[in-house]
Amino acid sequence: MAPRAVVVGPPGAGKTTIGELLADRLRVPFRDTDADVVEREGRAIADIFTADGEPAFRKLEEEAVETALREHDGVLALGGGAVLSERTRANLAGHAVVFLSVGVAEGARRTGLSVARPLLAGVNPRATFKALLDERLPVYRSVAAVEVATDELSPAEVVDRVVDELAN
Repeated sequence: MAPRAVVVGPPGAGKTTIGELLADRLRVPFRDTDADVVEREGRAIADIFTADGEPAFRKLEEEAVETALREHDGVLALGGGAVLSERTRANLAGHAVVFLSVGVAEGARRTGLSVARPLLAGVNPRATFKALLDERLPVYRSVAAVEVATDELSPAEVVDRVVDELAN
């Protein structure tokens, strides 16, 4: 069993929204590894970051991704930083990974530079978001079979592109 598609991208790219719509279109279940971590731990991701630190969260995330890749046969959305793990990148090999890209301005608008997103909190969240994108872009591209730029598209249009790309 393996997911039909694994959706990755930075905060604000639309991983959950697109993942849910894509799952509906493909008539398969949807799963989000961030939700898996929250359910397993019984607390919000921001609380895990605050209480235990990012390394502890990343370990939980690695385990959630590994389990979901093994158990889930629908559309799977990963947290924005999941691909930073070498183990996770290795586990993604051979899967239909869809990278949803977003520009700095649009990503900042969509996230609202939310304090619920621990890595975007700080003195200059927009600069933090840009640095995050700069660091992660090559990693997202290294695991992706498909890349769709989401800035100018509606969620339905993104799903149309993903479906077309996955069919090729």
